Amino acid sequence: MEQYRKIFENNQKWVDAKMAEDPDFFAKLAKEQNPEFLYIGCSDSRVPANEIMGLEPGEVFVHRNVANLVVPTDNNINAVVQYAVEYLNVRHIIVCGHYGCGGVRAALDSHDMGQLNAWLQTLRDVYRLHRDELDSIPDEGQRYRRLVELNVIEQCINIMKIDHVQRCWQRTGYPKVHGWVYDLHNGRLVDLLSNAEEDNTVKDILAIYNLKLLQQHNSFNAE
Repeated sequence: MEQYRKIFENNQKWVDAKMAEDPDFFAKLAKEQNPEFLYIGCSDSRVPANEIMGLEPGEVFVHRNVANLVVPTDNNINAVVQYAVEYLNVRHIIVCGHYGCGGVRAALDSHDMGQLNAWLQTLRDVYRLHRDELDSIPDEGQRYRRLVELNVIEQCINIMKIDHVQRCWQRTGYPKVHGWVYDLHNGRLVDLLSNAEEDNTVKDILAIYNLKLLQQHNSFNAE
């Protein structure tokens, strides 16, 4: 209970510090949010989204889950993405994994993990897609790190498959999709895909999932 009470003490200190910097901080924050970024990251407690990006509250819209997955049948993430692109008009979507991810390591483990089994299936699919590359890496630690990176890239592709994202591209050319990895050992962000849509491999894959009838569908709705 002591640790629990400490949270509220810390909250008051944080409020006091923010008010000392800017007496109108919370009044401005309460009006609306206009984030430039949607950050999709891991639930790991060691990776605080806005802090590692050096951003303030209100500057990044955040969704987190175990192993930063973008599962097509997950209504939660689909709602987050739709709200971000259609109502908040975010210009950048970032998928950020991290080295040392417990979810990724669990996906390499064949043990029964109960409810996590279904969730980790997506990660195991990433391993299956890239098995030749991963199995060719002799060092287990490096293989683990590479799966973290490949998972980020695959989740970026999953973002670009989402119809809400593709409709927004047709209207505005945004959002741009980026893939990052956070290194727990030094606090640095590694940019895997500065702009995923411009990566040649990703473009080849995305051609399969491009919803070519969207433009036609939208013209029908306009009539």
